[in-house]
Amino acid sequence: MFLMLVAGVFAACSGKKETSDDHEHAHDTAKEEWKEMDDFHMLMAEAFHPYKDSSNLEPAKAKAPELASAAEKWASASLPEKVNNDEVKNKLQELKTGTAAFAETVKAGDDKVIGEELTKLHDQFHAIQEAWYGGHGEHHH
Repeated sequence: MFLMLVAGVFAACSGKKETSDDHEHAHDTAKEEWKEMDDFHMLMAEAFHPYKDSSNLEPAKAKAPELASAAEKWASASLPEKVNNDEVKNKLQELKTGTAAFAETVKAGDDKVIGEELTKLHDQFHAIQEAWYGGHGEHHH
């Protein structure tokens, strides 16, 4: 019985050890930066959270042209290797198109439509962000 216990402990402790390479790989995304994503994220947070938290669309209306400009810049920037693929490129183009349309929608002034489009843009942004962070359901704000 004692030998079985010792064998079990030994087996549990003899699993693959984490090498420094494994450890470094786990932190690659944290070390890498995607400036355009971070820039857009700041604007989106300033626009979306007042709406989400208290139905205040004024910051989103004021930031609509900046969101469109930031999305255009982001879509035309070179992508980090990790996300340099057609899926992310297509999502960035959709975000660019969506933010340009949002800037026009804001001019029309229909708050219900503005709120719906803002939420859609927020979701599109998070789909891109998940590609960067590995899709672990992390919500980085």
